[in-house]
Amino acid sequence: MIKIYAPASIGNINVGFDVLGVAISPENGELLGDCVTITSNNTLNFHNTGKFACQLPKNIKKNIIWKCWKHFCKIIGKKIPVSITLEKNMPIGSGLGSSACSISATLVAMNQFCNKPLDERKLLYLMGKIEGEISGEPHYDNVAPCYYGGLQLIINENNYISQGIPFFKNWIWIVAWPGIKISTSSARSILPLEYKTKTCIEHSRLLSGFIHASYTKQENLATQLMQDIIAEPYRMQLIPNFLEIKKSILKLGAINFGISGSGPTIFAICTSHVVAENTSKWLKENYLQNKTGFVHICKLDTKGTRNIGA
Repeated sequence: MIKIYAPASIGNINVGFDVLGVAISPENGELLGDCVTITSNNTLNFHNTGKFACQLPKNIKKNIIWKCWKHFCKIIGKKIPVSITLEKNMPIGSGLGSSACSISATLVAMNQFCNKPLDERKLLYLMGKIEGEISGEPHYDNVAPCYYGGLQLIINENNYISQGIPFFKNWIWIVAWPGIKISTSSARSILPLEYKTKTCIEHSRLLSGFIHASYTKQENLATQLMQDIIAEPYRMQLIPNFLEIKKSILKLGAINFGISGSGPTIFAICTSHVVAENTSKWLKENYLQNKTGFVHICKLDTKGTRNIGA
């Protein structure tokens, strides 16, 4: 038996639309992500468990773990009869890399079960391909940090899909999912098809400046450059009272605030546990819309997708 865990992730982190992402884990040790268990079997079986299993499609051929199994078997050239159980702990359409969690955990589990026929690059490439079937086009800002851990910059050049970059270890990440969903495709469709040259230049300045500040350990500069001028101006209309929420969180002492991926999860960054606790409390009282919503105080997950049982 192989049991693999894949952590949640925040795509974009404001300044890096589709090219930056971080893996996160709650500071209290709770697993915020999906688990996949694979056991030997004479026939192929799929099972769904977990808090959000009810959100998965009834038709197994539309289930993400079936897609992963099918693509993996096609690449290695044979069908593997196994029993695959997906523990769906991540809400779908949350903006926390839910599909990336399931994809990464399933493919890593299949690869380990078959004695690793695929290397890291081929495995990550396949993750992006399957992610693209769900969201409309391949992108790696969730699957790369989910797989590798840490803060990942999408390179996609010279045989490198992504590479880790330095991050500020004292940053505390608070994520709040209100309990509702926004599909990635819907969040993408609200964006303009073209941007003004001025906006493109400004975005280049912010992104390159953030990467520079990360490598030179200029924390204040990095936070100042974490501005989303590509997605936030349009996606904030999908989140009621977004600007008022942002103003309140920054007033509490957070050093940055934004939309996690496509939303509706929002994130805040703090450097003080007191501020983190106050921010968490405020979000629980003012942002959650139902009992399924949650708020977590997190740190960066540096391990990525990993084996948690055998």
